[in-house]
Amino acid sequence: MSDPAQTATDESVPPAPHPGLTAPEVAERVARGEVNDVPVRSSRSTTEIVRANVFTRFNAIIGVLFLIILVVGPLQDGLFGFVIVANTAIGIVQELRAKKTLDSLAVIGEAKPTVRRDGTPVAVPTAGIVLGDLIELGPGDKCVVDGEVLEADGLEIDESLLTGEADPVLKRPGDKVMSGSFVVAGGGAFTATKVGREAYAAQLAEEASRFTLVHSELRTGISQILKYVTWMMVPTAIGLIISQLVVERDDWREAVRRMVAGIVPMVPEGLVLLTSVAFAIGVIRLGRKQCLVQELPAIEGLARVDTVCLDKTGTLTEGGMDVTELRLLPDTGADETYVRQVLGALGDSDPRPNASLQAIIDAYPDGSGWRCTESLPFSSARKYSGAALNSPDAESSNWLLGAPDVLLPAGDGALAAVEELNAQGMRVLLLARAERELDDPRVTEAVRPTALIVLEQRLRSDAADTLRYFAEQNVSAKVISGDNAVSVGAVAAKLGLPGADAPVDARRLPAERDGMADVLDHGAVFGRVTPQQKRDMVAALQSRGHTVAMTGDGVNDVLALKDADIGVSMGSGSEATRAVAQIVLLNNSFATLPSVVAEGRRVIGNITRVATLFLTKTVYSVLLAILVVCTRVPYPFLPRHLTLLSTLTIGVPAFFLALAPNKERAKPHFVRRVMRYSMPAGVIAGLATFAAYLLARHHYAGPGALDAETSAATLTLFLISMWVLAIIARPYTWWRVVLVGAMGLGFLVVLGTPWLQRFFALKLVGTTMPWAAVGIAAVAGVVLEGTWRWVGRRFPA
Repeated sequence: MSDPAQTATDESVPPAPHPGLTAPEVAERVARGEVNDVPVRSSRSTTEIVRANVFTRFNAIIGVLFLIILVVGPLQDGLFGFVIVANTAIGIVQELRAKKTLDSLAVIGEAKPTVRRDGTPVAVPTAGIVLGDLIELGPGDKCVVDGEVLEADGLEIDESLLTGEADPVLKRPGDKVMSGSFVVAGGGAFTATKVGREAYAAQLAEEASRFTLVHSELRTGISQILKYVTWMMVPTAIGLIISQLVVERDDWREAVRRMVAGIVPMVPEGLVLLTSVAFAIGVIRLGRKQCLVQELPAIEGLARVDTVCLDKTGTLTEGGMDVTELRLLPDTGADETYVRQVLGALGDSDPRPNASLQAIIDAYPDGSGWRCTESLPFSSARKYSGAALNSPDAESSNWLLGAPDVLLPAGDGALAAVEELNAQGMRVLLLARAERELDDPRVTEAVRPTALIVLEQRLRSDAADTLRYFAEQNVSAKVISGDNAVSVGAVAAKLGLPGADAPVDARRLPAERDGMADVLDHGAVFGRVTPQQKRDMVAALQSRGHTVAMTGDGVNDVLALKDADIGVSMGSGSEATRAVAQIVLLNNSFATLPSVVAEGRRVIGNITRVATLFLTKTVYSVLLAILVVCTRVPYPFLPRHLTLLSTLTIGVPAFFLALAPNKERAKPHFVRRVMRYSMPAGVIAGLATFAAYLLARHHYAGPGALDAETSAATLTLFLISMWVLAIIARPYTWWRVVLVGAMGLGFLVVLGTPWLQRFFALKLVGTTMPWAAVGIAAVAGVVLEGTWRWVGRRFPA
């Protein structure tokens, strides 16, 4: 345990606090550029968004092919170029909307350090701090610049985010303070000695709140797929170019057009777009619910979570408490009036009281006449606070206020009453008189218990419904709290949490990871958990393959929030928790979490659907190109044909499917789940289409035969692609049926409208071959259905 800071004063009047900088001094430093000018952004800049959406590998490929078509013509074969422009514009617009939402929410949730200027404390934005500013600190405050301690009142700072050392460091005047550390106990003030990019951890706040697209299984999987696609595309495209130039040596323009037609559909260009759009719209939807997503993949991550660790205070209960009873213990020799005055004096001794002490201050504001000569701020690690007090009649005494089961030895008679109150869900604090000095490491030994203060916690009205939601979704909830285990269990039981009737005291948890993981797997409520134990518990759960989310609002939650797969902080929580969390609930509503889970499931489930559509097209395009190269026949399609097919069977339906509601639980192994369906579907579509094309080449002869062959192959491929779409759209709802039907109707309109027939070079000749194409597509559809079911059984997700 760290030694408490000394704040003892002699009988003289204490020195006046330092007034800080004056307004002219601040203006002078701003003029010299000595400001904390590190940009804290919640999103990429507009330039970065445009660059990321425009300058992509596949846009470059499509752009070159589009320029080639502009040279050889006609323009309708270059429609794919306009589609890419539209897709890119949609991506930019949606991400700019997400940026606007994130930026506005970041301003709402931005912490404003308290700076003392002209003797008056004022809250200023982080960027408003100047060199030499005097910054005040209290529990939960994050040090935003480097500095030197000027005032310290039991100031303990946690530097674990910088050094990895979990133990708080006691700070005295003259000690250094590093940006990125945070206060766990006490208070004080420090002078800013390094600001802006010169600060030790100047990038921490920026990195914590930046709009990122990394550390996501979804995006990593898509990048992996695109890498494989590129490897397939390059040799296939080279072979296709050579074969078409050889086959169509008399008409190089036709060879170029059909070569481009073979390459364009290999590019799953809309897949990346739709992923970005789905994420961006998720950010916008959650933003409307006052949920700030500081790292974009957190939407996806929370949907994959199977274990949620909840801090009781501020999550299941509201931050405020009420004193319901003051129970004097026998043989104390003190009357109630005296105890009330002691409690009032203890409240006055802490300039930044926590929720429990604030309830005591509200209940017992009668500490006038008492003087604090030394204080010991509350710490989550030790579970108590203290003060050395002088009464109005000059009597000196040392008092401790904290957890009864920490301050009292096992078997003490007062603990039975405490257990009884805890079982009712009450929070109980013990007021005890200490015989030793506050800075004595053994100050808790031989204390004289004086009174029990019974506090009632206010349950959040939405907590029970949220816990019920997680139970229905097979997400295990673990309540982890620093409070008494029985009390925490009683609160959890009121909210209907399964397993709340068997709370576990964390002081009896095994120290080794495997043993701790065994207990965690079976338990649901854990009390008397230290900040370091919270971190160890998260690691133990992760060691068993669990994806863990941690919620919290206090400094004792920071380490666990940082190590969890997803950290969720309340907007009213400490600055340190908001800095390390991926998701901040600005409305402080635990009930927002199901919305985040639902958004994540919508994104993952729907992108998996549309990825199957896009990659089926890539697979059959590569297969068709290989078959064309091997058989030395003209490529069966022009670019306009595949643009039409892609729009009706992939582009338009994928957009609607990507944004549709989806409550299916997120599953791992994205690449495997997508490829297990798209590979066989693409192979079946490619083989059936090529079979119809070869049959048409045998059936038609004379002038215009190639156009008739192309039309038959296009009909076959369209019908098979529609079948794939119909499978992907399951389970059917009215709008999914309408969507699939509308796409089919669109193709019939093209076939039945003369000018569209000419525009897309589609004309079915005779009746034999068109019906043969329908028959081949029907057989392929039956094979698709059988393969789909077999893959589902043979390679379960």
